[in-house]
Amino acid sequence: MTDVPRRNWAGNVTYTARSFHRPSSVDELRRLVAGSDRIRAVGTGHSFNRLGDTIGDLVCLAGLPSTVEVDRERGTVTVAAALRYGDLATRLHAEGLAVANLASLPHISVAGSVATGTHGSGDGNRNLAAAVAALELVTADGDLLTVSRADGDRFAGMVVSLGALGVVTRVTLDVVSTFAVRQYVRHDLPADRLDAAFASAYSVSGFTTWRSPTIDQVWRKQLADRPPPPADWLGTTTAEAPLHPVPGLDPVNCTAQLGEPGPWHERLPHFRLGFTPSSGDELQSEYHLPRAAAAGALAALDGMRDRIAAVLQISELRTIAADDLWLSPNQGRDSLAIHFTWIDDPAAVLPVLAEVEQRLASFSPRPHWGKVFTLDRPSVAAAFGRYTDFAALLAELDPSGKFRTDLLDRYFPR
Repeated sequence: MTDVPRRNWAGNVTYTARSFHRPSSVDELRRLVAGSDRIRAVGTGHSFNRLGDTIGDLVCLAGLPSTVEVDRERGTVTVAAALRYGDLATRLHAEGLAVANLASLPHISVAGSVATGTHGSGDGNRNLAAAVAALELVTADGDLLTVSRADGDRFAGMVVSLGALGVVTRVTLDVVSTFAVRQYVRHDLPADRLDAAFASAYSVSGFTTWRSPTIDQVWRKQLADRPPPPADWLGTTTAEAPLHPVPGLDPVNCTAQLGEPGPWHERLPHFRLGFTPSSGDELQSEYHLPRAAAAGALAALDGMRDRIAAVLQISELRTIAADDLWLSPNQGRDSLAIHFTWIDDPAAVLPVLAEVEQRLASFSPRPHWGKVFTLDRPSVAAAFGRYTDFAALLAELDPSGKFRTDLLDRYFPR
């Protein structure tokens, strides 16, 4: 029962579990699940709400073997659920392989990222869960179940699962050949050039403090064999030194910039694996909007620019391609994700967050499941086209509510 997190990474959630477990084998995990009335798995704790909390047993899978099994014939890799993306990436690159995209942090676990629909950026890149070809999980009765794309539409309901269908032990991901990337940072992008910026490179992020009409920083992650952006690219100026997304913070923990070529896993994230990205003294929220509604959604928030800026550290804008996963924030539609890293002051942030949600309501916002949001259940149900299907799957696979949490009960009541 040692070495199991008692709080999430940011420290804003203290887990209320009655006991903490770190099994060293899948058989031990199966016995734990079968004998528990309430149980949840915890990964690296990068969720900012109580999705991963439970009043029952909290189980950490970091004690299971950290396996990485490459199948070159199928073009996949099967990995231990608790493995961090950064550790997986290092091992894949050594094999001449890669995953198509990574999130901004390489510190997050594979299973936790997949279960919450976590993503990177790029007009042509889907979220991380879309690369899942198969899952192995322990179900409510302690059985070991393997599901794959061969299971058809039902599988699409089990990938972004919020941890509600069982404890995932292994994940099989599509892989591609390794590739090199250069990263360039630009200053002061006019807001009306944002679409052109997103289309300009493999992965693009815009950072804004909401204190001016322009996008403060644009991080362009382009394939290394493409020419660098011209000096007057989209009316911006070149960053002459490495930067951190949050103004004033030391860029030492950020991935290399200034066009220095490097392997995919050392450029696609914003932060380096060997460094803590920040102190963790923050709250995060994120909303996914239809890509076609991007201009209208940003204009709606422009009317509360000063209120956002007063409680904000930084906001990031990213694009994600559509997928077919039922609870993915990108299911059935290309998306713009508007991310907020707030100050660590819920009393100051929550009223602003409520106004953000109100202003975005007409654009059918879908929340990132692992962030802070206050949308009501009818709004969430209406935004996710396969909501009813997932609710039925949840009732079928976990009829006793073994994997449920307060947050799941709020949005998927029995």
